[in-house]
Amino acid sequence: MMKAFYSITSTATATWNSRVAEQVRDLLKHIALVGAFARVSLMSELEYRFNFAVRIFTDVIWYIAQLSVFEVLFQHTDSLSGWTLASMRVFMGVLFLTDSIYMMLFSENLDRLSDRIRRGDLDLLLVKPVSSQWMLSFQKISVAYFGNFIISALWLGWSLTQVPDFQWWRLLWLLVCVPCGVIVVYAIRFSTASTALYFTKADAINYIWYQLYRLGTRPDTVYPKVLRYAVLSVLPIAFLASVPAQVILNRTGPEMVLWGIALASLMLAVSSWIWKTGLKRYASASS
Repeated sequence: MMKAFYSITSTATATWNSRVAEQVRDLLKHIALVGAFARVSLMSELEYRFNFAVRIFTDVIWYIAQLSVFEVLFQHTDSLSGWTLASMRVFMGVLFLTDSIYMMLFSENLDRLSDRIRRGDLDLLLVKPVSSQWMLSFQKISVAYFGNFIISALWLGWSLTQVPDFQWWRLLWLLVCVPCGVIVVYAIRFSTASTALYFTKADAINYIWYQLYRLGTRPDTVYPKVLRYAVLSVLPIAFLASVPAQVILNRTGPEMVLWGIALASLMLAVSSWIWKTGLKRYASASS
């Protein structure tokens, strides 16, 4: 009896270890693929150095335009829904930082997703031995936005020096909050772009995405109660910048970080489900 029990246990353990090892190998393969995409993208970007510089310059202009709105507002008030000028500068720094990571990794890929589905480019990816969602999400790494990342980090660092008695160890929260924010934004964007599998042409839905993204570029506390609830739970675009900024400024507790992790995991699972369900309806360009 005991021998049979040990035999079953050993078999189950071996099967479990085999599955774990297979999943680790699969993950490493996908990470290596992203590295290859990054190298190819860098070589492609360096062929057009002027475009590389222009992209950074135009985004700096966007940063200045965003900052000027609040700089002007705070000439007429000391507080906006509980945000001072110093804390609002921190918010904008977190926004720029998260946005630069999203733009670098996903923006160009997801903006072209509907067109690639419509033209039939998806057919070639579906036969490859890797996740089609992964391939479509990381195929082009916009390395020019690394310059934006550096600028954003410098602005955030400077803005935090303007906050009285800021506890610098709280920056460690960004190691969790920023990835969660990027994942949430990615999941929402990928889900909206994936509707092309259902409707073929989904330009109107993509327009809705841009309006949702704009909601994330403002603190959630400035919105009415119902809308604030929506951007914190239903379509949690507030995790783009508002929640991370509040966490490092000690305006909210660590429970919001846990909520962000849960939402990021849930939104990622939902985006994968939408994609896989849509693939069952997909008719290839050759059919």
